[in-house]
Amino acid sequence: MIMTQRFSIASIPADRVGREVVAAGRRVLETIAEQSNGEIAFDFTEFPWGSDYYARHGVMMDPHGLEALKDFDAIYFGAVGWENVPDHVSLWGLRLNITQNFDQWANIRPVKFLPGVTSPLRKADDTELDWIVVRENSEGEYAGLGGRNLAGRGPGNEMALQTSLFTEKGCERIMRFAFDLARTRTVKKVSSVTKSNAQQYGMVLWDEVFTRVAADYPDVATESVLVDAMSAKFILKPEDLSVVVASNLNADILSDLGSALSGSLGLAASANLNPERRFPSMFEPVHGSAPDIAGQGISNPIGAIASAALMLDHFGLHEEARRVEAAIESATASGQLTRDIGGTADTSSVTDAIVAALLPRLATV
Repeated sequence: MIMTQRFSIASIPADRVGREVVAAGRRVLETIAEQSNGEIAFDFTEFPWGSDYYARHGVMMDPHGLEALKDFDAIYFGAVGWENVPDHVSLWGLRLNITQNFDQWANIRPVKFLPGVTSPLRKADDTELDWIVVRENSEGEYAGLGGRNLAGRGPGNEMALQTSLFTEKGCERIMRFAFDLARTRTVKKVSSVTKSNAQQYGMVLWDEVFTRVAADYPDVATESVLVDAMSAKFILKPEDLSVVVASNLNADILSDLGSALSGSLGLAASANLNPERRFPSMFEPVHGSAPDIAGQGISNPIGAIASAALMLDHFGLHEEARRVEAAIESATASGQLTRDIGGTADTSSVTDAIVAALLPRLATV
């Protein structure tokens, strides 16, 4: 008798192109399930939260939404943001509401250079490049601490405080995560991103914890690089990178730079992980809701589909994850490219090509 592994997934397409790319990713996951001979099943439950929900209810998600999500195996997220909601309201009302309350403290963003996709980085033409940005996802510059005051003094007198939070526990757990990840890679190296020359409290603590944690991993090479120098290194010496660990803001910016260097933000995948699995982890493409192309069917589904591959890894379905990644490479190598990466293909045709690459090929006589 076949024992089926069933995985429950909360689907939150949210806003505009998020709906298009999550649909594409679900199609790929469903293809994987169909080909498993009953060994794998994905049960999707869709939630209608996002900017349209805000227009009807005045909130980005149901007030009891976290309770509804907490027992799922994973969350598959699209993109959030639209003109009817201020960006800080949409972000904190939905995505950050989930990541913070579910303690999804480890965010990973692989930087992949795909065949057939032209990179603006000339070095990518003849150098094998592949690195991962590990982002501290729970505190740092995005801890949400601070406030606004003194508006009563009149125009021009209001003040705002945005306080970064660095805890020894938060620094240590993300750094150990990065070192453990580096041990699984061909190049065993962790690059720490800092700005301790100017941020003399939080980032000095970051540096001290990195030095202490590194001592427990003598088999892993290390370096500590100022964030401005690291941005230059992404362009000038990317071949020297393997695992890059950084605070919330620094990793956010650097990972977007890495995605742009690989060809487009539309290619970029990410995973927001609660490694202890006390809560579900969330998988999402890095790009936004793309108001300029929403509804035209031309959004790039690769970031969302690659995020689905990260979800498969999280489920322990490593062979299936590698199959999805290989199918993405097959599609781009064959010229199935959306407009953001220099092609003319639409969302459906790229998804079709990835699904076709997953299907078994009939032998020819």
